[in-house]
Amino acid sequence: MKRFIQGQDRTQSTLLPELLDEYITEDNPVRVIDAFVDQLDLADLGFEGVDPAQTGRPSYHPSVMLKIYIYGYLNRIQSSRRLEAEANRNVELMWLITRLNPDFKTIARFRHENGPAIRKVCSQFVELCRRMHLFADSMIVIDGSKFKAVNNCDKNYMQAKTRMQEVEKNIQQYLDDLEAADIRSPKQSTTHQVRLTERIAMFQAQMKSLETIESALQASPDKQLSQTDPDARSMQHRGGGIVGYNVQAAVDSQHHLIVAHEVTSVGHDRTQLANMSKQAKDALQKEALTVVADKGYYKGEEVAACVENGITPIMPKCLTSGNKANGLFDKRHFVYASKSNTYQCPAGDVLIERFRSLEKGKHLITYWSSNCKDCALKSSCTTSDQRRVKRWENEEVLDQMQSNLENMPDAMKIRRCTIEHTFGTLKHWMGASHFLMKTKAHVTTEISLHIQAYNMKRVMNIMGSVALMKAMNA
Repeated sequence: MKRFIQGQDRTQSTLLPELLDEYITEDNPVRVIDAFVDQLDLADLGFEGVDPAQTGRPSYHPSVMLKIYIYGYLNRIQSSRRLEAEANRNVELMWLITRLNPDFKTIARFRHENGPAIRKVCSQFVELCRRMHLFADSMIVIDGSKFKAVNNCDKNYMQAKTRMQEVEKNIQQYLDDLEAADIRSPKQSTTHQVRLTERIAMFQAQMKSLETIESALQASPDKQLSQTDPDARSMQHRGGGIVGYNVQAAVDSQHHLIVAHEVTSVGHDRTQLANMSKQAKDALQKEALTVVADKGYYKGEEVAACVENGITPIMPKCLTSGNKANGLFDKRHFVYASKSNTYQCPAGDVLIERFRSLEKGKHLITYWSSNCKDCALKSSCTTSDQRRVKRWENEEVLDQMQSNLENMPDAMKIRRCTIEHTFGTLKHWMGASHFLMKTKAHVTTEISLHIQAYNMKRVMNIMGSVALMKAMNA
């Protein structure tokens, strides 16, 4: 093999063996993990086993297990069995945990028992980024995305009666086939009859199981039952369905770091705007904050709650009226005058306040004009005697939000560029199976580890590993 780079002989010994530390460069990410975990107060964060027991077999220190998991998620290795294998063959991991080799059960148990503490570690890194002024001029973008749970779609039940009806049809079909077989060949081989009888017995057992599921389904608050992961729920996802969780994230627009996150079992985002905005504001420790979201978060009460907390939400208004589809003027054609508390219609007439009402927990004010019957534009406005316009008592916050959006025309583009690739990156790292753990509490632990790895990799790309370690030490 002339003219090729030659390797060393596997049996060649050296007088002075190479150190394991020599294989790890100064800017290797494992040194960042080591420096970050070593400066954490694990007892204060709530990790179990920081103070070892006086009797029994010695245990692994929680810092060792935490380093294993951060390294694993940083390199898209989430399985405890694969982490056990890496600890015995991966030079970087050998250096990081000083050649310890915990078994997969020990590794899995640490993640299972220290969920709240692991989430606090994620918050600690966000606080470190705040102290390094990585969020100085940022506004926050909020969005949610559906992640698959361990639960299969066939193990999720929403309308068990529909499946029961299908099973009943199958049973009746097999009974008819069995009767027809007896008529055609009553004295011939009974192999076909035996097969049909077995199928009927199988469907009858399935029917009994569905009856039990139906009882549990009726007792569930949301009339939904997942057998593998009890907290997972069926949700609409890109025109289809998915059994999983809705992961909420608040991402800064400057460096695309995730500053707050939460796992929910609700398939929509309408009740999450104030919650996620408040978490982001607390994480950044800011007096005022601008938050951008899409139409899925539009809800008047949530917008008002944000404004009360010093948060400026920016999102498009949802137009729920069917007037535009019917060729009629919608509410945008009516201009509100705050000083006179009146609306001006497209014909130039004035709609005055008539009465106030309470509808679905919202205090509404109804306006109309007495001149609608003689209006030349009535056919394009309403099919009733008067065109009535309803206004929420706090709708000025919605008007202000719309004005903010008009003053920032690229807000939705910023939202899309900031948040979409963040979720895309997380799902790419997680793979087709997405979550590996069951129940909402453990799923929250898993997504916290993914987000910790995501944020750490982002900061290392922004600052460099050496600069980040210097900032940690400072």
